Amino acid sequence: MTKVLYISYDGMTDPLGESQVIPYLKELSKKKVEISILSAEKESAYKLRKDYIQNLLRQYNIDWYPISYTKKPPVVSTVLDIIKLIKTSKKLHKQKHFDIVHCRSYISAFAGLRLKNKFGVKFLFDMRGFYADERVDGNLWPQSNPVFKMVYRFFKKSEKKFFSHADHTISLTFSGKDVIHNNFGFKNIDIDVIPCCADTDLFDFRRINSDDIVKQKSELNISSTEFILSYLGSVGTWYMPDEMMKFFKVLCNYKPHSRFLIITRDEPQIIYNIANKHEVDISKIIVMPANREDVPLLLSISNASIFFIKPVFSKKASSPTKLAELLGMGIPVICNANVGDLDKFIPENNLGVLIDNFDAENLDKMCKNLDNEIDISKEHLRSVALELFSLEKGVQTYNKVYQKMMNT
Repeated sequence: MTKVLYISYDGMTDPLGESQVIPYLKELSKKKVEISILSAEKESAYKLRKDYIQNLLRQYNIDWYPISYTKKPPVVSTVLDIIKLIKTSKKLHKQKHFDIVHCRSYISAFAGLRLKNKFGVKFLFDMRGFYADERVDGNLWPQSNPVFKMVYRFFKKSEKKFFSHADHTISLTFSGKDVIHNNFGFKNIDIDVIPCCADTDLFDFRRINSDDIVKQKSELNISSTEFILSYLGSVGTWYMPDEMMKFFKVLCNYKPHSRFLIITRDEPQIIYNIANKHEVDISKIIVMPANREDVPLLLSISNASIFFIKPVFSKKASSPTKLAELLGMGIPVICNANVGDLDKFIPENNLGVLIDNFDAENLDKMCKNLDNEIDISKEHLRSVALELFSLEKGVQTYNKVYQKMMNT
């Protein structure tokens, strides 16, 4: 039995934890892997979902050790959380004697590197993205501020330690792997690519019957003749809500009976403000929060789903979770180029529309030809999800990495 400590700075009670951590760990727990989770939980989400998550993890004999996430002040709060993760991981290792510490992203990696250096625990750096560059690209660490400039340099220096000391590294994208090997100079380190996968048992259009779709549309006051464009997830930092709203506005010129369904836990007024800014009729906007288990039914009423991501350097390592989920539901996508491996996956596999610029002429062209571009069978889209992004395939790769680490 391989003993793994999985450290995540994302909470298990967060939507991301539920969609991109727990499904993998549930399946890995069936493969002679004893898993313990150490995660940082945000107070509001933890209060709402702790009992549900705890009961879920117990079913798979996964031990969960939550610590509280510290939000303020900037930088100092993160340092305090790193210290808590290091102290707690040491305490847990003395109790359980882990074979592998699996670190999700950079904050967790500080604790993982410490366990390796002090106790010889195998260190898996599951990098997720170029964290420091993401903070700069997202204007969270403006380099005009000397403090943030110093913090950026510290994290880039730490990044080199993570890559050079990790027993194995996971990248979400082939594009990110190329950057690490060629731009960062780590040509000889072991890297496997595991894109953000989906639970294709949950995100399966075949599980949704037509009566449920009719009922869902009725509850949202949507007629059978309306075209439904959907968006899934938060609209902050990396996403481009203004450009998506512009697209929808142009779409309405060609499809007047259209609605924009935005499935998010963000405050609805944020969305309505964006709609007002672009002179989009508020009555065409539907903002719906949803728990993970309720998302597939909401998505099932979509004709297409959109997501535009800022095409900055750090996003070369980005793999949008929603892509795999949407394809599992048989929904064609509308997304933009220069993000992760989207430039490769979308055209090669006929998954929908890939937009390379957002000027008015191009948006008009895309909307005018949209029916042809998204005339793709649900079965084809789901087959691609199973081939490229299935949870089973991701779990198999993780398990092989664990085995390889244990044998070296």
